[in-house]
Amino acid sequence: MPQHTVRDPDFEQRVRASFERQQFMATLGATLEHVTPGEVFIAVPFSAALTQQHGFLHAGVVASVIDSACGYAALTLMEPGAGVMSVEFKVNLLQPAAGNRFVAVGRVLRSGRNITACQGELRAVREDGEVVVAVLQGTMMTVRNRDGIAD
Repeated sequence: MPQHTVRDPDFEQRVRASFERQQFMATLGATLEHVTPGEVFIAVPFSAALTQQHGFLHAGVVASVIDSACGYAALTLMEPGAGVMSVEFKVNLLQPAAGNRFVAVGRVLRSGRNITACQGELRAVREDGEVVVAVLQGTMMTVRNRDGIAD
């Protein structure tokens, strides 16, 4: 696992406060479960309201939750007052997202001054254990001195 430089000693409080303001995650019923330098877990309970026509978690939900986990993982390593925005990401859906709950894991691969490379995955939690149902490779941008974008 890469060694990360923490630029904000209050990173966890800042990430949790930002997550609380994110209405889309609240709409999904998502909770922030784990915040450490360069790593964040976000959990989503199964809900029929979040499924596609076959009863699996919708790919849009899958991508959104992993993207948020990666964005917040990147934010843990940014200086106070900086914001984070996704620049790009690619998601591979490995199998149908079926489970009782889902955990998105976001991890920083490399954190630079302006760009942070991340990887993430969504794990489906089932009676027989956990299985990875999707993976994400993404790039996050540090945003500074822009009105309305600070965490």
